[in-house]
Formats: sequence, structure tokens, C-alpha cells
Amino acid sequence: MVFKKIYKQIKKYDTIIITRHIGADPDALGSSIGLKELILNTFPDKKVYAIGAPAARFRYLGLVDKIPDTDLKKALLIVTDTPDIKRIDGANPNDFGYVIKIDHHPFIEKFADIELVDDKASSASQLIIELAKNTKLKLNKECASKLYLGLVSDTNRFLYDYTTTKTFDLVSWLIKQTNLNFTTLYSNLYVRPLKEIIFSGYISLNMKITNNGLAYIKITDEILKEYDVDSSTAGNLIENFNNIDKIKVVAFCSEDKGNGYIKCSIRSRGPIINDIASHFNGGGHIYASGARPSNFEQVDKMLQELDEICANFEIN
Repeated sequence: MVFKKIYKQIKKYDTIIITRHIGADPDALGSSIGLKELILNTFPDKKVYAIGAPAARFRYLGLVDKIPDTDLKKALLIVTDTPDIKRIDGANPNDFGYVIKIDHHPFIEKFADIELVDDKASSASQLIIELAKNTKLKLNKECASKLYLGLVSDTNRFLYDYTTTKTFDLVSWLIKQTNLNFTTLYSNLYVRPLKEIIFSGYISLNMKITNNGLAYIKITDEILKEYDVDSSTAGNLIENFNNIDKIKVVAFCSEDKGNGYIKCSIRSRGPIINDIASHFNGGGHIYASGARPSNFEQVDKMLQELDEICANFEIN
């Protein structure tokens, strides 16, 4: 069983590095930091690091570590919530003695010695909960809260169709094991800065909608500065625009001058979008994806492809 194999490697290695995808969201952070705490709760003498670029917005999920100065060939790398090498944050699998992937995205490529890939799972956090249930790894409330928030975020509080009976069974088990008071966790996840709400008004007034049902907005660095928000803000707001009559696909594209690309969040009510996202340095789920085109010319090409799939899809 794959969970037993993963546990065996965790038990074997004294130094364990855990990372996730670039542009971390709550599931990426919840699964990686939650797994770190799960391991340390079971093996307190191990050196375990959850690395990757920090995400100030999600500090409530815990702080990230710097990659240690150690012989990585003697270390275990665990990558959560990441289907391909190019999206791994802060680590190269080729540098490590052993690599494990734990992911719920559609399979793209093999890069690990053990690959736990289940695209029917609601989240990477769900897979970590399942790992805990099927091994001797020990849960506590701190670990459980991070895994719960990761799962709840990726399912939008159990809204999406990849929420299954298995999801509810595992969440129920998690709560019973730790006596987790989950209702107190939501404020961190859903409280919004006032400036985001004001910026949401700008999006509402300036979003374009094509005849085929594609809604989109292109946001320059100047606009971001005017509203005192960053390039991730539009992506944080996109769920507010994902269930609107006559709109099939939503794409929010914000200039990220610091990293030299356009950060795009894409959501769909039916058309499959992850293939198109993969053409523009991105990917993800069939109805929820991200992309990083290098400039607005590339954004226009991506929007054209998205508009074409909208033209060929009818919402019931």
C-alpha cells in the first residue's frame, strides 16, 4: 500500500524537506506545513523543514523555513500539491536522495520515487489526512487545523464537485481524532482587507464579457499601485465572479513586474481550461487553473483560446 511505503521512507530519513508549488495557496501551505507538524509530532528528533516562498496573506497557516545547509543526497524530499517539476518551489528533486510526490492534480509527469497521485481527491490536504489515517503518524490539533483549512479552501467549503463522500469521511475522522473546533478557523480564511473589497468594485466596473461568455480583466502594475494591492489580489477575488449568469469562464490577469510575468487566475463553469493554461506556463484542475504568460500579448492569445472553448460549450 502506497501509504505504508511513504511512512517507511519518512521513518528512514533523519532530514526531510517538504515543499509545494510556486504561488502557494492554502492547500499548498496546509498540506506541506501540516505534514511537517504531523512528522514532528511522531518523530520529534527528526529535522523537518517546510520550505518555499512565504505568502504573507496566509501567515496564519504557519511560517516557512529556509532550506538547510546539509547534504541533500542524504535527505528526503516530499512535494505536495504539485504535478510537475517546473512548478516546484525552492527545490530540485534531482538533488535529493529520495523523492515523494503527494498530489491531487491531473498527472503531468513523473519526478518522484513514490508518486501518490489521486485526481479524484479534493485537495492535497485530503491526501495527507488519508496518509495519517492509514499509518502511525500522529495527529494533533495544530496539524489538523492546517489540513482542515487546506481542504476547506480547495473545495470552497465543500462546494466543488470533487468533494466526495470520502472527503466527508476523512474530515469527520480528522475532527473526531483531534476534537477540532473547526468553526473558529474560518475567520482567517474568509476575512478580507477593506482595500480588496474596494478593488473588487473596480473589477466589477471594468471586467469585459465576450459574446461567447468569457469574462476577463487585464490589470496593469499602475492599477495595482493605485488601489494598493498586489498581483495576487485579483486571484484571491475570482471566486466572487465564478457563478454569474451568462459567464462560462472567468480570467483575471494581473501584471507582476517583480517576477516578470502576468499572473492569471482562471475559473470555469463547464469548459475544460487546464490544457489551455498549460500552453501559457501554467496548469491546474479542469475547472480551476492558473497561468503565467510572459506579457500581455501572450495574455491576449490565451484569452482568445479561452473564448473559443466558450463558443463551443453550452451551459445547461
